[in-house]
Amino acid sequence: MKRITVITLSGIYVVFMAILAFYYFKNGETYKGTVAIGGIFCGAIPLLLALFTKLQFNLPLVISYLVFLVGSQYLGSILGWYRLGWWDTFIHFISGILLAFAAIALYERMIHREAGSEISPWIIFWFTLSFAALGGVLWEVYEFSCDQLFDMTLQGGGNEDTMIDLISDTAGGLVIAIGAEIRTKLKLKSKKQFPKID
Repeated sequence: MKRITVITLSGIYVVFMAILAFYYFKNGETYKGTVAIGGIFCGAIPLLLALFTKLQFNLPLVISYLVFLVGSQYLGSILGWYRLGWWDTFIHFISGILLAFAAIALYERMIHREAGSEISPWIIFWFTLSFAALGGVLWEVYEFSCDQLFDMTLQGGGNEDTMIDLISDTAGGLVIAIGAEIRTKLKLKSKKQFPKID
């Protein structure tokens, strides 16, 4: 079921971006057409993974990824919502959520299922939050490096823009980290009340 959902959602996004690319290139709007082409490639990543691998999908991760793509590529770049000022901050908040879900998916694959009951919910909280914050830091390092090396203006607002972005990334990660901690505590409580009988 998860695989079908991933294929459907990703497929819809890829087709939508393909239609936009055709429309904008036909009308001579090359910037928007190029963004749409980028959207096709980005949307195709989960689609191709679902079609050609046996990867087990974390649905919240895929959905947050597609929401991020819609927000940044279509609404932000193509429709120009980045000009609103607050939209970039909101997208950083969404990226914090995306990174937090990525952290949870990574944790679930790295930790042995039987060991999960021995790990404190606080570890999951701090791992999820730290992963999201680190992702935000690495992105700001990338922006700073591009500005310095290639004379770009990715950090248009300077230090204030950087700090607002980092706070937004961390806030998004914090929301999911709190949810992950609560969910883990409830699972552990349920296991203690209803232990497995071998």
